[in-house]
Amino acid sequence: MSDATATPSFCVISGRQVQQALEGRHREVVGMVEAAYRTHGAGDTVNPPSYFLRFPDRPTSRIIALPASLGGQTRVDGLKWISSFPENVAAGIPRASAVLILNDHDTGYPFACLESSIISATRTAASAALAAAKLTEGGERPRRIGFFGVGLIARYVHEYLRGTGWSFDEYGVFDLSREHAGGFTDYLDRATDSAAKTRVHTSARELVESSDLLVFATTAGAPHVTDPAWFSHNPVVLHLSLRDLSPEVVLGATNVVDDVEHCLKAGTSLHLAEQRVGNREFVDGTLDDVLSGRLTPRRDRPLVFSPFGLGVLDLAVGKDVYDTLRQAGELTVVDDFFHELRRYG
Repeated sequence: MSDATATPSFCVISGRQVQQALEGRHREVVGMVEAAYRTHGAGDTVNPPSYFLRFPDRPTSRIIALPASLGGQTRVDGLKWISSFPENVAAGIPRASAVLILNDHDTGYPFACLESSIISATRTAASAALAAAKLTEGGERPRRIGFFGVGLIARYVHEYLRGTGWSFDEYGVFDLSREHAGGFTDYLDRATDSAAKTRVHTSARELVESSDLLVFATTAGAPHVTDPAWFSHNPVVLHLSLRDLSPEVVLGATNVVDDVEHCLKAGTSLHLAEQRVGNREFVDGTLDDVLSGRLTPRRDRPLVFSPFGLGVLDLAVGKDVYDTLRQAGELTVVDDFFHELRRYG
Protein backbone atom coordinates (compact mmCIF):
# COMPACT_ATOMS: atom_id res chain seq x y z
CA MET A 1 0.00 0.00 0.00
CA SER A 2 2.46 2.65 -1.17
CA ASP A 3 -0.15 4.99 -2.69
CA ALA A 4 -1.69 6.96 0.21
CA THR A 5 -4.69 7.93 -1.95
CA ALA A 6 -5.68 4.34 -2.76
CA THR A 7 -8.49 2.59 -0.95
CA PRO A 8 -6.74 0.60 1.80
CA SER A 9 -6.74 -3.17 1.60
CA PHE A 10 -6.11 -5.68 4.34
CA CYS A 11 -4.91 -9.27 4.10
CA VAL A 12 -4.53 -12.23 6.43
CA ILE A 13 -1.48 -14.46 6.06
CA SER A 14 -1.61 -17.96 7.57
CA GLY A 15 1.16 -19.88 9.24
CA ARG A 16 1.31 -22.23 6.28
CA GLN A 17 1.93 -19.31 3.94
CA VAL A 18 4.56 -17.85 6.28
CA GLN A 19 6.42 -21.14 6.44
CA GLN A 20 6.32 -21.62 2.68
CA ALA A 21 7.54 -18.08 2.06
CA LEU A 22 10.57 -18.60 4.33
CA GLU A 23 11.39 -22.22 3.54
CA GLY A 24 14.97 -22.89 2.51
CA ARG A 25 16.02 -19.24 2.75
CA HIS A 26 18.20 -19.48 5.86
CA ARG A 27 21.12 -17.38 4.64
CA GLU A 28 18.80 -14.77 3.16
CA VAL A 29 16.82 -14.44 6.39
CA VAL A 30 20.01 -14.11 8.44
CA GLY A 31 20.95 -11.30 6.06
CA MET A 32 17.59 -9.59 6.72
CA VAL A 33 18.15 -9.82 10.45
CA GLU A 34 21.67 -8.45 10.14
CA ALA A 35 20.37 -5.53 8.07
CA ALA A 36 17.72 -4.82 10.71
CA TYR A 37 20.36 -4.82 13.46
CA ARG A 38 22.47 -2.39 11.45
CA THR A 39 19.45 -0.14 10.83
CA HIS A 40 18.70 -0.21 14.56
CA GLY A 41 22.33 0.58 15.38
CA ALA A 42 22.20 3.53 12.99
CA GLY A 43 19.22 4.97 14.88
CA ASP A 44 16.73 4.51 12.03
CA THR A 45 14.23 2.54 14.10
CA VAL A 46 11.77 3.10 16.90
CA ASN A 47 11.71 0.19 19.32
CA PRO A 48 9.99 1.19 22.57
CA PRO A 49 9.88 -1.05 25.63
CA SER A 50 7.79 -4.18 25.36
CA TYR A 51 4.61 -4.27 27.44
CA PHE A 52 3.96 -7.36 29.54
CA LEU A 53 0.37 -8.31 30.23
CA ARG A 54 0.39 -10.59 33.29
CA PHE A 55 -2.43 -12.36 35.09
CA PRO A 56 -2.82 -12.75 38.87
CA ASP A 57 -4.73 -16.00 38.38
CA ARG A 58 -2.16 -17.37 35.86
CA PRO A 59 1.23 -16.26 37.17
CA THR A 60 3.32 -18.33 34.77
CA SER A 61 1.60 -16.91 31.69
CA ARG A 62 1.96 -13.60 29.89
CA ILE A 63 1.16 -11.80 26.66
CA ILE A 64 3.71 -9.32 25.32
CA ALA A 65 3.16 -6.38 22.99
CA LEU A 66 6.19 -5.36 20.92
CA PRO A 67 5.50 -2.17 18.94
CA ALA A 68 8.20 -1.09 16.52
CA SER A 69 9.07 0.97 13.46
CA LEU A 70 11.76 -0.09 10.99
CA GLY A 71 13.31 2.41 8.62
CA GLY A 72 16.02 1.80 6.07
CA GLN A 73 14.81 0.18 2.87
CA THR A 74 11.97 -1.68 4.59
CA ARG A 75 10.01 1.30 6.00
CA VAL A 76 7.23 -0.40 7.92
CA ASP A 77 5.62 -0.03 11.32
CA GLY A 78 3.79 -2.65 13.34
CA LEU A 79 3.09 -4.66 16.44
CA LYS A 80 3.83 -8.22 17.51
CA TRP A 81 1.35 -9.62 20.05
CA ILE A 82 2.82 -12.84 21.46
CA SER A 83 1.57 -14.99 24.29
CA SER A 84 3.53 -17.42 26.43
CA PHE A 85 1.43 -20.00 28.28
CA PRO A 86 3.83 -22.74 29.47
CA GLU A 87 0.99 -25.02 30.58
CA ASN A 88 0.08 -25.44 26.90
CA VAL A 89 2.94 -27.91 26.52
CA ALA A 90 1.29 -30.44 28.83
CA ALA A 91 -1.86 -30.13 26.70
CA GLY A 92 0.10 -31.00 23.57
CA ILE A 93 0.14 -27.55 21.93
CA PRO A 94 3.02 -25.05 21.67
CA ARG A 95 3.72 -22.68 24.53
CA ALA A 96 3.77 -19.56 22.34
CA SER A 97 1.27 -18.14 19.87
CA ALA A 98 1.46 -14.82 18.08
CA VAL A 99 0.20 -12.45 15.43
CA LEU A 100 2.04 -9.62 13.69
CA ILE A 101 0.27 -6.51 12.42
CA LEU A 102 1.99 -4.50 9.69
CA ASN A 103 1.14 -0.80 9.28
CA ASP A 104 1.77 1.31 6.21
CA HIS A 105 4.61 3.78 6.70
CA ASP A 106 2.82 6.69 5.01
CA THR A 107 -0.81 6.34 6.12
CA GLY A 108 -0.59 4.27 9.30
CA TYR A 109 -3.26 1.88 7.99
CA PRO A 110 -2.72 -1.75 9.01
CA PHE A 111 -2.41 -3.74 5.80
CA ALA A 112 -1.65 -7.28 6.99
CA CYS A 113 -2.12 -9.66 9.88
CA LEU A 114 0.34 -12.56 9.87
CA GLU A 115 0.53 -15.68 12.00
CA SER A 116 3.71 -14.88 13.84
CA SER A 117 4.89 -17.76 16.00
CA ILE A 118 6.86 -18.94 12.97
CA ILE A 119 8.16 -15.44 12.27
CA SER A 120 9.16 -15.05 15.91
CA ALA A 121 10.97 -18.40 15.98
CA THR A 122 12.61 -17.63 12.64
CA ARG A 123 13.97 -14.24 13.63
CA THR A 124 15.17 -15.65 16.97
CA ALA A 125 16.99 -18.50 15.25
CA ALA A 126 18.42 -16.24 12.55
CA SER A 127 19.66 -13.84 15.25
CA ALA A 128 21.28 -16.75 17.10
CA ALA A 129 22.96 -18.06 13.93
CA LEU A 130 24.22 -14.56 13.10
CA ALA A 131 25.61 -14.08 16.62
CA ALA A 132 27.25 -17.51 16.64
CA ALA A 133 28.99 -16.76 13.34
CA LYS A 134 30.15 -13.26 14.25
CA LEU A 135 31.22 -14.08 17.81
CA THR A 136 33.42 -16.96 16.62
CA GLU A 137 34.74 -15.19 13.51
CA GLY A 138 38.48 -15.43 13.12
CA GLY A 139 38.74 -18.48 15.35
CA GLU A 140 37.93 -22.16 15.24
CA ARG A 141 34.21 -22.87 15.17
CA PRO A 142 32.81 -24.89 18.07
CA ARG A 143 32.43 -28.60 17.32
CA ARG A 144 30.32 -29.57 20.36
CA ILE A 145 26.89 -27.97 20.72
CA GLY A 146 24.56 -28.33 23.67
CA PHE A 147 20.84 -27.58 23.75
CA PHE A 148 19.46 -26.64 27.17
CA GLY A 149 15.69 -26.75 26.67
CA VAL A 150 14.40 -28.46 23.54
CA GLY A 151 11.21 -26.83 22.31
CA LEU A 152 10.37 -25.12 19.04
CA ILE A 153 13.06 -22.44 19.40
CA ALA A 154 15.81 -25.04 19.87
CA ARG A 155 14.69 -26.81 16.71
CA TYR A 156 14.65 -23.58 14.71
CA VAL A 157 18.10 -22.60 16.01
CA HIS A 158 19.47 -25.94 14.89
CA GLU A 159 17.83 -25.55 11.48
CA TYR A 160 19.33 -22.09 11.03
CA LEU A 161 22.80 -23.15 12.15
CA ARG A 162 22.67 -26.11 9.77
CA GLY A 163 21.18 -23.98 6.99
CA THR A 164 24.04 -21.46 7.26
CA GLY A 165 26.84 -23.98 7.04
CA TRP A 166 27.40 -25.19 10.59
CA SER A 167 28.16 -28.83 11.40
CA PHE A 168 29.09 -30.47 14.67
CA ASP A 169 30.83 -33.60 15.88
CA GLU A 170 28.73 -33.86 19.04
CA TYR A 171 25.22 -32.83 20.02
CA GLY A 172 24.26 -32.60 23.67
CA VAL A 173 20.68 -32.42 24.94
CA PHE A 174 19.30 -31.59 28.37
CA ASP A 175 15.69 -30.97 29.35
CA LEU A 176 13.73 -31.47 32.56
CA SER A 177 11.33 -33.65 30.56
CA ARG A 178 12.83 -36.95 29.47
CA GLU A 179 10.08 -37.25 26.88
CA HIS A 180 10.98 -33.91 25.31
CA ALA A 181 14.69 -34.70 25.40
CA GLY A 182 14.00 -37.99 23.64
CA GLY A 183 11.84 -36.31 21.00
CA PHE A 184 14.52 -33.72 20.25
CA THR A 185 17.15 -36.43 20.04
CA ASP A 186 15.01 -38.25 17.49
CA TYR A 187 14.75 -35.01 15.52
CA LEU A 188 18.54 -34.54 15.58
CA ASP A 189 19.07 -38.11 14.41
CA ARG A 190 16.83 -37.44 11.41
CA ALA A 191 18.16 -33.99 10.61
CA THR A 192 21.93 -34.31 11.06
CA ASP A 193 24.90 -36.20 9.73
CA SER A 194 24.70 -39.75 10.99
CA ALA A 195 28.41 -39.58 11.93
CA ALA A 196 27.72 -37.01 14.63
CA LYS A 197 27.23 -38.23 18.18
CA THR A 198 24.07 -37.27 20.08
CA ARG A 199 23.87 -37.61 23.84
CA VAL A 200 21.09 -36.90 26.32
CA HIS A 201 22.72 -35.60 29.49
CA THR A 202 21.41 -36.43 32.91
CA SER A 203 22.49 -33.17 34.53
CA ALA A 204 22.74 -29.52 33.57
CA ARG A 205 26.35 -29.39 34.67
CA GLU A 206 27.27 -32.31 32.43
CA LEU A 207 25.74 -30.59 29.39
CA VAL A 208 27.41 -27.23 30.07
CA GLU A 209 30.85 -28.67 30.70
CA SER A 210 30.79 -30.81 27.55
CA SER A 211 29.63 -28.07 25.12
CA ASP A 212 31.62 -25.41 23.28
CA LEU A 213 28.45 -23.73 21.97
CA LEU A 214 25.44 -23.64 24.28
CA VAL A 215 21.86 -22.79 23.35
CA PHE A 216 19.60 -21.86 26.26
CA ALA A 217 15.97 -22.01 25.15
CA THR A 218 13.95 -22.69 28.29
CA THR A 219 10.83 -21.27 29.93
CA ALA A 220 12.68 -20.49 33.17
CA GLY A 221 11.50 -17.44 35.06
CA ALA A 222 14.51 -17.21 37.38
CA PRO A 223 18.19 -18.22 37.26
CA HIS A 224 18.89 -21.91 37.78
CA VAL A 225 22.46 -22.19 36.45
CA THR A 226 24.53 -20.64 39.21
CA ASP A 227 28.10 -21.97 39.21
CA PRO A 228 30.62 -19.99 37.09
CA ALA A 229 33.04 -22.94 37.32
CA TRP A 230 30.86 -24.90 34.88
CA PHE A 231 31.90 -22.36 32.22
CA SER A 232 35.65 -22.46 32.89
CA HIS A 233 36.26 -23.82 29.35
CA ASN A 234 34.95 -20.50 27.96
CA PRO A 235 32.10 -21.62 25.71
CA VAL A 236 29.99 -19.38 23.49
CA VAL A 237 26.53 -19.14 25.05
CA LEU A 238 23.38 -18.18 23.14
CA HIS A 239 21.28 -17.14 26.13
CA LEU A 240 18.01 -16.87 24.22
CA SER A 241 15.69 -17.41 27.19
CA LEU A 242 17.44 -14.61 29.14
CA ARG A 243 16.73 -15.82 32.67
CA ASP A 244 18.77 -19.01 33.05
CA LEU A 245 22.11 -17.65 34.29
CA SER A 246 22.79 -16.30 37.77
CA PRO A 247 24.40 -12.87 38.24
CA GLU A 248 27.64 -14.64 39.21
CA VAL A 249 27.79 -16.38 35.83
CA VAL A 250 26.92 -13.17 33.97
CA LEU A 251 29.52 -11.11 35.84
CA GLY A 252 32.21 -13.65 34.99
CA ALA A 253 31.49 -13.52 31.25
CA THR A 254 31.93 -11.31 28.23
CA ASN A 255 28.40 -10.05 27.60
CA VAL A 256 26.99 -9.03 24.22
CA VAL A 257 23.33 -8.00 23.88
CA ASP A 258 21.02 -6.89 21.08
CA ASP A 259 19.96 -3.72 22.92
CA VAL A 260 21.19 -2.64 26.35
CA GLU A 261 18.01 -0.92 27.53
CA HIS A 262 15.79 -3.81 26.53
CA CYS A 263 17.98 -6.55 27.97
CA LEU A 264 18.46 -4.98 31.39
CA LYS A 265 14.86 -5.05 32.58
CA ALA A 266 11.99 -7.41 33.42
CA GLY A 267 14.04 -9.61 35.72
CA THR A 268 16.46 -10.92 33.09
CA SER A 269 19.77 -12.37 34.23
CA LEU A 270 21.51 -9.17 33.14
CA HIS A 271 18.96 -7.05 34.99
CA LEU A 272 19.64 -9.04 38.17
CA ALA A 273 23.38 -8.60 37.63
CA GLU A 274 22.90 -4.84 37.29
CA GLN A 275 20.94 -4.80 40.54
CA ARG A 276 23.73 -6.78 42.20
CA VAL A 277 26.60 -4.45 41.26
CA GLY A 278 24.76 -1.17 40.70
CA ASN A 279 26.13 -0.50 37.21
CA ARG A 280 26.18 -1.81 33.63
CA GLU A 281 29.91 -1.98 33.12
CA PHE A 282 29.75 -5.78 32.74
CA VAL A 283 27.95 -5.32 29.38
CA ASP A 284 30.68 -5.22 26.76
CA GLY A 285 28.50 -4.04 23.87
CA THR A 286 25.85 -4.92 21.32
CA LEU A 287 25.80 -7.28 18.38
CA ASP A 288 25.76 -4.22 16.12
CA ASP A 289 29.02 -3.14 17.79
CA VAL A 290 30.46 -6.50 16.76
CA LEU A 291 29.04 -6.24 13.23
CA SER A 292 30.47 -2.76 12.75
CA GLY A 293 33.89 -3.61 14.20
CA ARG A 294 33.54 -1.36 17.24
CA LEU A 295 33.81 -4.38 19.54
CA THR A 296 36.02 -7.45 19.39
CA PRO A 297 34.73 -9.62 22.24
CA ARG A 298 37.21 -11.15 24.67
CA ARG A 299 37.48 -14.93 24.40
CA ASP A 300 39.46 -15.56 27.60
CA ARG A 301 36.18 -16.00 29.47
CA PRO A 302 32.71 -17.33 28.62
CA LEU A 303 31.09 -15.32 25.81
CA VAL A 304 27.36 -14.81 26.37
CA PHE A 305 24.93 -13.38 23.80
CA SER A 306 21.66 -12.29 25.41
CA PRO A 307 19.06 -11.03 22.91
CA PHE A 308 15.85 -9.58 24.32
CA GLY A 309 14.29 -9.92 20.87
CA LEU A 310 13.66 -6.64 19.05
CA GLY A 311 10.32 -5.97 17.40
CA VAL A 312 12.13 -4.52 14.39
CA LEU A 313 13.40 -8.03 13.56
CA ASP A 314 9.83 -9.33 13.38
CA LEU A 315 8.94 -6.42 11.09
CA ALA A 316 11.87 -7.18 8.79
CA VAL A 317 10.93 -10.83 8.39
CA GLY A 318 7.18 -10.20 8.32
CA LYS A 319 7.41 -7.52 5.64
CA ASP A 320 9.53 -9.84 3.50
CA VAL A 321 6.89 -12.58 3.84
CA TYR A 322 4.21 -10.09 2.78
CA ASP A 323 6.25 -8.89 -0.21
CA THR A 324 7.04 -12.46 -1.27
CA LEU A 325 3.38 -13.48 -1.24
CA ARG A 326 2.26 -10.27 -2.95
CA GLN A 327 4.73 -10.78 -5.78
CA ALA A 328 3.50 -14.36 -6.17
CA GLY A 329 -0.15 -13.20 -6.22
CA GLU A 330 -0.97 -15.29 -3.16
CA LEU A 331 -2.29 -12.70 -0.70
CA THR A 332 -5.70 -13.37 0.82
CA VAL A 333 -7.40 -9.97 0.89
CA VAL A 334 -10.31 -9.29 3.22
CA ASP A 335 -12.70 -7.28 1.09
CA ASP A 336 -14.23 -4.18 2.69
CA PHE A 337 -12.19 -4.58 5.87
CA PHE A 338 -11.97 -0.79 5.94
CA HIS A 339 -15.57 0.20 5.25
CA GLU A 340 -16.22 3.76 6.42
CA LEU A 341 -13.80 5.69 4.24
CA ARG A 342 -15.72 8.86 3.31
CA ARG A 343 -15.28 11.68 5.80
CA TYR A 344 -18.85 12.96 5.65
CA GLY A 345 -20.64 9.80 4.60
